Amino acid sequence: MITISLRPVGRSWGTISFASTLYLCPILDLLLAEIPTPMQAELRLGLQEALVNAAKHGNNLDPSKKVIVRYSLIDNKYWWIISDQGGGFTPSCNCDTDPTEYLPPDESECGRGLSILHLVFDEVEWNTKGTELRLCKQLEQARPRIPLLR
Repeated sequence: MITISLRPVGRSWGTISFASTLYLCPILDLLLAEIPTPMQAELRLGLQEALVNAAKHGNNLDPSKKVIVRYSLIDNKYWWIISDQGGGFTPSCNCDTDPTEYLPPDESECGRGLSILHLVFDEVEWNTKGTELRLCKQLEQARPRIPLLR
């Protein structure tokens, strides 16, 4: 079941919550509905990775546990706050300058998600309990046009 609280007039945050599942297409479609088309593919990849991590690793795909996503556009930045009901997560690396620091050994089947998050989003941070992930992406600004002088 999906619960949606669209942004009320005068408020900047909307909320979507859903039972832990890997069937994320409708969730991603809702979260990307207002995103400019050129940014959608990249953000879909990043959000899918974050939601899979919350449902699978955070909530252990327990359908009685929810994933909650709050989202907003504030000052030309898209924000997503993804919460799960799991035991928490501590990133193995605190290095935000090189996303490859998060890559697992080549033979590993899991673990590339942190690199993806750091490559897609401008800001990636967890709360102290490790149950809430804050993601931010700057809205791409059109370059100012230089007037042609005659």
